[in-house]
Amino acid sequence: MSIENEQQGPAIFDSLPYYDNDLERDPSLKEKAEKLIAKEVKPQSELHPRVPPPIEIFANDPLLQAEMARIEARQPIPPLDTNRYQLPGPASSPGTEEEWRAALNNARSQLEHQRLRHSNLALLQNYGANAWRIENFLLEQTAKNLEKALEDLKELTVELNRDRKNFQSRIGNQLNTLETRWTELISSVLQIEMANVALEGKIDELSKKEAELASLTVSSS
Repeated sequence: MSIENEQQGPAIFDSLPYYDNDLERDPSLKEKAEKLIAKEVKPQSELHPRVPPPIEIFANDPLLQAEMARIEARQPIPPLDTNRYQLPGPASSPGTEEEWRAALNNARSQLEHQRLRHSNLALLQNYGANAWRIENFLLEQTAKNLEKALEDLKELTVELNRDRKNFQSRIGNQLNTLETRWTELISSVLQIEMANVALEGKIDELSKKEAELASLTVSSS
């Protein structure tokens, strides 16, 4: 496993999570590791340079910005202004020309609004059903494509994890073999060193005996 470091080149990690089972053999190691990680991790004062800046939503639409601010503040929706749907007459009787003109303009607006509603209902009655069927068909196709992409991604993830597990298990077996061989070699080296120490002791003993025999021979002659 390796990651690319832009400044120092590739950094090699010898972690084999599918093979290493030190935490299972010694649960206290997990607590020690978490303490070491908490000790090394330092709070970052600023974000990484690759982190994009925050996105300002509806930057060009003050109305939507105001609505987002209302939602964030958890304020209720303002009540609808129902005056536009009423046809009030002049406030006074018989009413001034301006009051009658305002009432007439309001009546024309209401009439136009009802005409547009009638046109929209007619269009909806003629084409709405087919439009909804087409939209539902497109949504179903999109959902099927997304589900297929999700299944493909899951299969790819399972295959990747399987390959990683097989690779790490194979490497783990090689490590076990090498570790066993290393232990045998260390044992052999220790045995050779012990044999060397024993031989050196015997050599010293024989050397002393030889010196004693030599001294006895000299004294007797």
